[in-house]
Amino acid sequence: MALVLGHRVSPTNLCSVTVVACMALVFSESVAAATKVGFIGLRHGHAWRQLSEISDIDEADFVGVAESIPGLVEAAKEIQPNARYAADYRTFVKETRPEIVWAFVENNRHLEIVEFLAPLGIHVIFEKPLAGSYADALHIRELATRHGIKVMTNYQMAWWAANHQLRRMVADGSIGKVWRLHGVVGNSGPAPRDLRRKVFFDWLTDPDANGGGALIDFGIYSATWSIWHLGLPQHVYATVSQLQPGRFPKVEDNAVFVLAYPEAVGIFEASWDLPRGFQHLEVFGLEGSLSLARDSLTIQAGRKAATAVNSAALAPVASHPVRYMIDRVTSRQPLEHIVALDLNVDAVQILEAAKVSASEQRPVQLPLPTPTRD
Repeated sequence: MALVLGHRVSPTNLCSVTVVACMALVFSESVAAATKVGFIGLRHGHAWRQLSEISDIDEADFVGVAESIPGLVEAAKEIQPNARYAADYRTFVKETRPEIVWAFVENNRHLEIVEFLAPLGIHVIFEKPLAGSYADALHIRELATRHGIKVMTNYQMAWWAANHQLRRMVADGSIGKVWRLHGVVGNSGPAPRDLRRKVFFDWLTDPDANGGGALIDFGIYSATWSIWHLGLPQHVYATVSQLQPGRFPKVEDNAVFVLAYPEAVGIFEASWDLPRGFQHLEVFGLEGSLSLARDSLTIQAGRKAATAVNSAALAPVASHPVRYMIDRVTSRQPLEHIVALDLNVDAVQILEAAKVSASEQRPVQLPLPTPTRD
């Protein structure tokens, strides 16, 4: 006969009590298992959507934001009024002890962030690109390897089912031997319409803070796609132009670059001068082509009409950057596909070669010599 608080309990009631207790235990374990995630910086335009979504991710325990620009903090408090805020990210990290940090800072500060976080064993997410220079990218990888942390580079297209479907179809020979990639990525360019956008605009159009203009901002997508499908090219040739010097006096707003392979070629356009947003990739094989436009995919063989491809849905853990990073960290599995560290080091190498090519008006051979650090 079971006794609970001195009362006689029937077997049926005992089962109910047991179920409730088990549910409470499972709930408490799930709460305890949530991974602590913090944001450093709000200076990237992509930060605001993620700030509004982070509370919806059950696997994440959001510990707050480190940002020193008061106006950005006030804007963030309208979205996350109960979050913890701090001006100094070093103090913030030491007090909140996040396991993962998503840093929305200038590209040339990515290395600085990893230099501080890696010895603490804290994993890092950056918005593309991985770094503002190839030298910084190599150093980030060295620190990540030495301290056993994961460093992920985030892209919107990384979470598109159609992007992964295209990759599978290329790999299984659906269009035959792939010999040509053509990508167009861009929009009408950044504009300082309010404080949030002005902060983003100011560093995005600063060649030191960003590493360049449209070439870096949008060329990184195509460099990543090219490596994913074809590997590192042999040569890079790039041209850039400044079609709107009044808007963008310090950087190029349009770029075209060609990636040469022994039996293939990648032709890519990156622009801040387009009338609307483009994230398009077309992959040509000897037996047909695949066309990706945001999260939709079509296939075409010869002169036949293009037909839509139904993309297999991604598992929830593979469809959001925070969920994916938490899964990789807790399962101790490597980062894969276009967010992986090695691929992104090579993507930054391609952009570095493209900058040299555009400046010196010549093809640049890859791999680049290993840069020396001061």
